Amino acid sequence: MSATTSSSQSTFDACLQSLSANLTTDEQQTQMLRCISNTIDETKSGVDAFYLIYAASLVFFMQAGFAMVCAGSVRLKNLQNTMLKNLLDACGAALGFYTVGYAFAWGSSYPGIKVDNDELTFAGLSNFFLSDLDQKAFWLFQFSFAATSATIVAGALAERSQMLAYLLYSTALTAFVYPIVVHSIWTPNGFLSSFSANPLLGIGVIDYAGSLVVHVTGGQTALIAAHVLGARKGRFHEIDGRRIAKDFPGHSIALKMLGVFILWFGWYGFNAGSVYYITVKSNAVLAQNAVVNTTLSAAAGCISALLAKAWLSERQTGEATFSLTDALWGCLSGLVSVTGGCAIIDSWASIVIGLISGLIYLWGSNLLVKMQVDDAVDAIPIHLCSGVWGALSVGLFAVPEYVQLIHPGVTAAGWFYKINDGRLLACQVIGILFVLGWVTVLMLPFFGLLHYLGWLRADSLDEIVGMDISYHGANVLTNYNQGNINVADDNGSHDQYVAEHHQRRQQQREQNQKMSTLRRRMLFLDLSSSKSDHHIPTRQQEGGENAIEMEEGANEVF
Repeated sequence: MSATTSSSQSTFDACLQSLSANLTTDEQQTQMLRCISNTIDETKSGVDAFYLIYAASLVFFMQAGFAMVCAGSVRLKNLQNTMLKNLLDACGAALGFYTVGYAFAWGSSYPGIKVDNDELTFAGLSNFFLSDLDQKAFWLFQFSFAATSATIVAGALAERSQMLAYLLYSTALTAFVYPIVVHSIWTPNGFLSSFSANPLLGIGVIDYAGSLVVHVTGGQTALIAAHVLGARKGRFHEIDGRRIAKDFPGHSIALKMLGVFILWFGWYGFNAGSVYYITVKSNAVLAQNAVVNTTLSAAAGCISALLAKAWLSERQTGEATFSLTDALWGCLSGLVSVTGGCAIIDSWASIVIGLISGLIYLWGSNLLVKMQVDDAVDAIPIHLCSGVWGALSVGLFAVPEYVQLIHPGVTAAGWFYKINDGRLLACQVIGILFVLGWVTVLMLPFFGLLHYLGWLRADSLDEIVGMDISYHGANVLTNYNQGNINVADDNGSHDQYVAEHHQRRQQQREQNQKMSTLRRRMLFLDLSSSKSDHHIPTRQQEGGENAIEMEEGANEVF
């Protein structure tokens, strides 16, 4: 039993009042202890639930950060379209993860708990539509992770993809692709899980907060989608056999800055919240370690990318240029790379990881340009490249004492701590290969099918005049005509394209109106022909005249 306490009453007093006077002294003592124990358990459960809700709120607030980053990185003529697509990512993720995603990922599993049985499963098969789920705060936390993985793709496809494609891929990713990765690495029944009764190589893959599960999954999906979709009009061209990339700078560096700070803030919930149960003493230690390492790696990544880019620009042009955008993206790269091992590494290691991640971001960004893969917000080098590095860094820098807080009795450690034991590093490599392969096998044909059906890429004219004008009404056009929007490009006169776009829309409206008239005439003819033979001749003649008019109308339309 437990006692209900008021705000001014202690647990001891409440339990004392609940004692039965008919019991012996020994029985009263036993009942008293049981009452206090139950009350403490209820309090711990409430604290853990609140902690997860709070952490999930921080992680979901990162959606605002992603939206600001995307808004600042696109041209103003595509602003509304980009914002709506970020919203659709979150909405599609919520529906997909509610219906089947959570069930495939966690069905009947509990986080951070080793199991005694050695049964390995491909996916969870319970808790569909959250049926029989007690820990709904845990669903909210996991949904916020799934939405993050889906939103990573949004920036890579900005300014040229259709609205339907966003909703379809975000739902598919969070309903099946991402959940299988979660189940394989984070649940006790996953074949790569370190919580399995018989983990891979005796250790399993350790991905504390998701460098591999969340960011590599989203980054690889973004790479596939951007490759199938193709570059924005005018982004790449050749001059005298040389590949030239034209910069499409975003319209607001201030929004980029705001977005990065929001993401950094939300990342504390992302990493510290991954302990799940804050009332466990060892988890409190891990959470504190996670937030410190998160801060240091982000700072190191920012400084690394800023100084390295300044050095490169000085070598190339003779003058050092300090790029704010590269500093911001380096900061995000540091955050991504430390996520996998944030709670189980020392502070000095988080700085090393951040410094290297800034360099990896610059390398990945340049590689994309050479491959002519267009990524409007550099989501691929930030999340895919830095995510892979983050997963590998666990195999290098994991501290044995911290690992044992998660897995008591396990002697796993990073390679730098045990030179003669590379099992953890080998597990991390296997995990990376699995995630890359799984995502590629599913998402490559998925985006290929969307492209084949014509559901992926927007119309060329819509892309040139701007997705806001094409999809979101006359407000943007009004701003353009007032001189508030500069959307000129090297593809020719923007006024000409806008005029052509509106002429096409007018023709479509006229054709739709004719088709509507034709359908009404066909309906009238069907009704006339269905009447009985005793109809008067005038109506039959009238029907014949309508048939002639219908044929003439069809000739006009087609």
